[in-house]
Amino acid sequence: MSTQTFAELGVSPLLAQSLAKNGFTTPFAVQDLAIPDVLDGLDVLVKSPTGSGKTLAFAIPLIDRIEASGPTPAALVLAPTRELAAQIVECATPLAAARGMRIAVVHGGVGIEQQARKARRAHLVVATPGRLLDLLGRGSLSLKNVRHLVLDEADRMLDMGFRPDVERIVAQTPRERQTLFFSATLDGEVGRLASKFTSDAVRHTYEPAAEATGVIEHRFVGVSPAGKLDAVVGEIRADRGGRTLVFVRTKRGADRLAKKLAGRGIQVAAMHGNKSQAQRTKALSRFDAGRIDALVATDVAARGIDVKGITRVINFDPPSDHTDYVHRVGRTGRAGADGEGVTLVLEPQAADMARIERKLDLGAQWHGAARPEHASPQARPAYRGSRRRRR
Repeated sequence: MSTQTFAELGVSPLLAQSLAKNGFTTPFAVQDLAIPDVLDGLDVLVKSPTGSGKTLAFAIPLIDRIEASGPTPAALVLAPTRELAAQIVECATPLAAARGMRIAVVHGGVGIEQQARKARRAHLVVATPGRLLDLLGRGSLSLKNVRHLVLDEADRMLDMGFRPDVERIVAQTPRERQTLFFSATLDGEVGRLASKFTSDAVRHTYEPAAEATGVIEHRFVGVSPAGKLDAVVGEIRADRGGRTLVFVRTKRGADRLAKKLAGRGIQVAAMHGNKSQAQRTKALSRFDAGRIDALVATDVAARGIDVKGITRVINFDPPSDHTDYVHRVGRTGRAGADGEGVTLVLEPQAADMARIERKLDLGAQWHGAARPEHASPQARPAYRGSRRRRR
């Protein structure tokens, strides 16, 4: 937390009062770093993890800077998922209302014409890249008046393959604009994109103190095609009372597995890109509240999941590489709680999983199948049971 108040950072009295009414009296560290520079009109690069308070770090100064009587939309925030876009709008709406300004959200899963009408009148538009390009391609929305551009969780947008979409969108905004770039990393491709989109940007890094991490046990379970469903049912039932997240490769696969699990008496919901926003929100709410035994999700859809207390991650379809494995299984074992990562492995997949195990030094337990000779030695479980490893 900062030792300064929002007013001391330069925030207007009107917004400072609105923040106080909504329970925000002291800036978070990332807000302390970013707000003064954004208020000064500078381009800003911020390296900060999810959950650090970055939404208000850009929402507060942007809403303070936008002229309520000016042309619309004046500001655009790009977010990788519908869920994140909705969270940004929810957070920023009370502040915008205090200044008599409008916010609109643009994402798939809802009626496009109504979104277009609201977006044209909004001072601030929060959008996912795909649906925004749909509106731009139809001529339903113009970005010619955008003077403030925010790329939120830019690393996730690149991971999800949105770079071409983002570049096409940015090309339709004025060259004379303020650009804010928020990401968990500013290295590699993310850093190159940040340099391309910004000018003389101020760079800030916020690294919170390491949170306690629990023990994650990694298990690779050999299965046959015919026995795969029985295996996942057994794993879910063994974790009843917890929150089990099941990963599959495709949207059809998610629906198919959810239907089969329901037929076995498992309370389950599926989450993927073809679901409407209302369906996705309902599924997440039920999962978060513990009203279902398991949530079945694809990798892309799961990037919008921010649920605490996930006790078990099951890879029904193994991940494609070690990065995806860390992304998936890293959803458990947080905030000091223990967790478990279970991967169901068909015989032809064993060699690939052994390479992932060796790359990450998991020291995984292998069950029900011959253990490949080149798997990492089980005698040194560096990742499993390590409270020092940070994700």
